[in-house]
Amino acid sequence: MVSLTASFSVIDSHTAGHPTRVILSGIPKLSGTSVLERRNDFKSRLDRLRPALLHEPRGHAAMVGLIPTHSDVADYGAFFISSYVYLDMCGHGAIGFAKTLAFTGQISPETGDSFTLETPAGVVTVGLVWGENGALKAVKIRNVPSYVGLENLTIEVDGIGTVKADIVYGGMWYALVDAASLGLNLDPDFASTLMLKGSAIKQAIKQTIAATPLFAGSAAPSVLFYTADSASEAKHFLVLESNKFDRSPCGTGTSARLTYLLHKGILNPGDTYRARNIFGIPFEARLSETTRVGDRDAVVVEIEGNAFVTSSQTIFFEANDPLSKGFLSR
Repeated sequence: MVSLTASFSVIDSHTAGHPTRVILSGIPKLSGTSVLERRNDFKSRLDRLRPALLHEPRGHAAMVGLIPTHSDVADYGAFFISSYVYLDMCGHGAIGFAKTLAFTGQISPETGDSFTLETPAGVVTVGLVWGENGALKAVKIRNVPSYVGLENLTIEVDGIGTVKADIVYGGMWYALVDAASLGLNLDPDFASTLMLKGSAIKQAIKQTIAATPLFAGSAAPSVLFYTADSASEAKHFLVLESNKFDRSPCGTGTSARLTYLLHKGILNPGDTYRARNIFGIPFEARLSETTRVGDRDAVVVEIEGNAFVTSSQTIFFEANDPLSKGFLSR
C-alpha cells in the first residue's frame, strides 16, 4: 500500500523546446487582490512547492511552472515559477498556457480569437490563431511595455575579457550580448560552454549594476547571446544560470532585442523581427504600439509562437520519500 502526502494535476507543454508545467490542482488557496499579491503570498508561504514540483526527480533545472489564479481585471490570471527566481512575465510560458487552455477545451474558436491574462508584470493580451480544423495554430502575446535601461555597458570578465552589453526590459531584464564579438558559436554542441560564459557575464553585470536604482528589487539581467544574420533575423541563446538556458528564443528576451533595434533605428516600426533558437525554431516579433514608462520611451511588442502538449499527469508525493523537496545538480 502506498501512502501519499500530496498530489498535483499538471499539463506539460513545450514552446520551441522550452517546457511549461501548468499546475491545475493541489495549490492551497492564496490570499491577495491581484495576481502579484497572490504570487507574493505563494512565495512567502509555499515556496517549498516550487523546487518540489519543478526540480528533479519530478522535473529538471530548466522546468518552468505556471500557476493559474483568479483575476479581477482580466479573463485569466497566472504567475510563473522557475528554478531560481520568480518571473514577472514569461512569453513562452504564456504561449504554453494558451495551448493548455485549448487542450482542455477552456478556449476554442467559439470563445474568440483572444483573451486577456493578468501576470505579475501587468495584463497582456493573448491572440489566438485557429486552424480550419479548430486546432490552435499560433499564439500572439501582446507583451507588457519594453524599454532600454542601460546602453553600452562595458565590463571585464575573468576568462572572457572585455564584454559589451545593452540592458533592456522586456518583462524581465536582459543583457544583450553579440556572441560573434566574443567568438562564440550558438550551437547545441556548445551549450555547456555558453552557459558557463553567460553565467560569468551575468554575475559580473550583477555586481556592476548593484547600486543602480533602476534595477533595485529586480532579478539580475539574464544574458541573451545573439548572432545577427541580418537586421531583422538572428539566432538567440539565453543564459539563465550556469546549468540552465532557455530552449526557446525567449519571448520577453525577443521583446527586449526588438525594442533595442527599434531604439537604434536599425529596424523600422513596420518591420518583423525573427528570432530563432539553436534548433532553428522561430519566434516572430512586431511593434504593436509606442508608449511611455515613467520618463522613458517604451514600446509594446507582440511575440508570435506556438506550443505543443507533451503530457498530462498527476505528480505524487509519497510519505517518507527522502527527495520530496526536490534537488538540483549544478
